[in-house]
Amino acid sequence: MKKNIVLFVLFILPIVAYLFFASGVNSFTKLPTVTPKIPDLGNWESLDKEKVSLDNKITILGFSGTDVLKNRGNLFNLNEKIYQRYHTFKDLQFVMVCPLGTENDIKSIMDALDEFTDVSQWHFVFTTPENIKTYYEQLHLKGKLDEFTGTPNVYIVDKERNLRGRKDQEEYKEGYNTFHPSELSNEMLDDFKIILYEYRAALKKNHNATKQLLKE
Repeated sequence: MKKNIVLFVLFILPIVAYLFFASGVNSFTKLPTVTPKIPDLGNWESLDKEKVSLDNKITILGFSGTDVLKNRGNLFNLNEKIYQRYHTFKDLQFVMVCPLGTENDIKSIMDALDEFTDVSQWHFVFTTPENIKTYYEQLHLKGKLDEFTGTPNVYIVDKERNLRGRKDQEEYKEGYNTFHPSELSNEMLDDFKIILYEYRAALKKNHNATKQLLKE
């Protein structure tokens, strides 16, 4: 009897555990689309005066709001938990949509990050609060912008401009709260890896994989 128990623990239980976790909605297969084909950004001026587009890039998209200096810790959390680990990927960008008038605040935050981070994949575009609200409404999300035209959430957008997340009713997630480092380290990191695995598989299938996306 004891021998059977030992055999069960050593061989059967690990297989059952593997099958259980492999059947989860967010196993490394495909991350669902929450909103298909979101609009590209307008001709809004960026901090570095260059055109910023969501096309053909995996984008982490956010909305800083006018209170960005007070909430700068959110950007530092995202920078530490996600950006620093993956910013060397050629096909990845971090884009924040910001209200006009916050340019100096953003620049001061970037100057602080630049002391210990290569900030070349951070992009900030500026437009009116009205334009931001109109654009955000076209994302068709359950969450809303706050009174400062911002949100602590950031969103994963694929190369085809599909906003991706979790659609299961018990685990619905359209964005990831940058105020909570644990959410970035767990839910967001898990989902972001799925996107990378998707593109890794597609690139390998097309025989033109790049080191940037194949790198783990």
